[in-house]
Amino acid sequence: MPELTWLGKDAIRHHHLAVPFRPFVPTAAFEAPGTPPTAPAHCIIHGDNLDALKSLLPEFAGRVKCIYIDPPYNTGNEGWAYNDNVSDPRLTAWLHKTVGKETDDLSRHDKWLCMMYPRLHLLHKLLADDGAIFISIDDNEVAHLRCVMDEVFGGRNFVDTVIWQKNYSPKNSAKHFSGDHEYIMVYARNAETWRPNLVPRKAEQLSRYKNPDNDIRGPWKAENLSARNFYSLGTYSITTPGGKLLEGPPRGRYWVFNEEKFWALDADKRIWWGKDGKGGPAAKKFLSEIQQGVVPQTLWKYDEVGHTQDAKKEINKILHDVETFATPKPSTLIERVLELATDPDSIILDSFAGSGTTLHAVAKLNARDGGRRQCLLVEVEDYADTLTAERARRVLAGYGAVAGLGGRFDYGELGAPLFDADTGLLDPAAPPAALRQYVWWQETGTALPPPAPGAPACHPSYLGTAPDGSRVYFDYAPATPSTLNEAWLTQLTVAAPRYVVYADACTLPPAWLAAQGIVFKQIPRDLGAW
Repeated sequence: MPELTWLGKDAIRHHHLAVPFRPFVPTAAFEAPGTPPTAPAHCIIHGDNLDALKSLLPEFAGRVKCIYIDPPYNTGNEGWAYNDNVSDPRLTAWLHKTVGKETDDLSRHDKWLCMMYPRLHLLHKLLADDGAIFISIDDNEVAHLRCVMDEVFGGRNFVDTVIWQKNYSPKNSAKHFSGDHEYIMVYARNAETWRPNLVPRKAEQLSRYKNPDNDIRGPWKAENLSARNFYSLGTYSITTPGGKLLEGPPRGRYWVFNEEKFWALDADKRIWWGKDGKGGPAAKKFLSEIQQGVVPQTLWKYDEVGHTQDAKKEINKILHDVETFATPKPSTLIERVLELATDPDSIILDSFAGSGTTLHAVAKLNARDGGRRQCLLVEVEDYADTLTAERARRVLAGYGAVAGLGGRFDYGELGAPLFDADTGLLDPAAPPAALRQYVWWQETGTALPPPAPGAPACHPSYLGTAPDGSRVYFDYAPATPSTLNEAWLTQLTVAAPRYVVYADACTLPPAWLAAQGIVFKQIPRDLGAW
């Protein structure tokens, strides 16, 4: 497969592996009045999304059903810090550290690709086997994005490119053409098995189904019973219930059913002859017998999913006293993405959160269908609290005369790396809960499950039982070294085919441990190696 190359790629090709694990540290929590205690907590992380995506892996790797991101479009408008400033000092500093002396030679496209590449790798790890990623983009980087997505997600997993009609009127100031559209590129983790949900039928489509004859099967619409394709059994004559003789189908056409099938349908009252019984026959297609939705199309018009002016009005109504962006996305656009790609219990991720439109759309959909979707947002800018989280507070609790959608979220920062950058050893200040979660993920590739209600008491360092039946233990305290010895083993009360024990030291012979099905992993050496 052809591969896109750019200046700096070799330096960042495996950079996602070197990104440190930094735990999420909640600093505030918000809950709208009336939120059920069982409702999941959304999460808003204020921090660099490269670090944040890595921090999410222990809990969410392979679990995110839908990813939507609206990354910088890289238009070259360097004065607009929100969306297109690839010369942001933080990005420049990161490039100098990661890419090195070549940084000054990078074009804006090189910089954009260096920024996106490791993030796409981490997003791929977070996406569930039955999940899909939707990426908003425009012509500035759409070709480059397609190439790197083929490389990271696999070309076979490309689904389609949606065209979103973002404007409803031309801009007379345009130099060449007035741009009316953007793209949403769609990839699945496994396009062979992934299928989008059907789009709910619009009121206009439903209005075509009526019931003039009061059929007990409900509303229906008439469909033509003739077609142009030749059918040798489709040229018979018909006498209507009103006595009118039809010598055959219209000239150049053929009945779509043979005569026996036709009269069987008529006997089942599935043929409509008009109110007087003298009209040409039509098949009755019942609303109750067709799939409850339509296959999504790739052209999304503004009257269906909103446009940029809708988005501005929406956010200004919510955040009338807060400075916002020039071109946010309408929540109706993200709702369409969620309708296609999520179930009521799905996890949704947006790592370029901006004004928080994705969480707004998730809350709207949950309120509409009673779902328990959980939304994870990441925003690096300082407005993560005053804009991103503030929008969430208002739409969940209500604002002005608009009722709240309900829900809760945790807000916070990223803590220090779990491992010292110079030695690779555990940071003594690392949160024990984050370490336990990390160890379990390294062992199993899954999220650490909560203790089962009513489960018998286990060894205090017990994490859980892996899919292969191994029982995993993590015996760690920052100030008290642990030792795997005979006394430690006497605390094990549950038989298992294999035990994995993390401790600071071990006094038992390796051969004896192997014979007992015990795997010792030393803290911090074995952990620091990852």
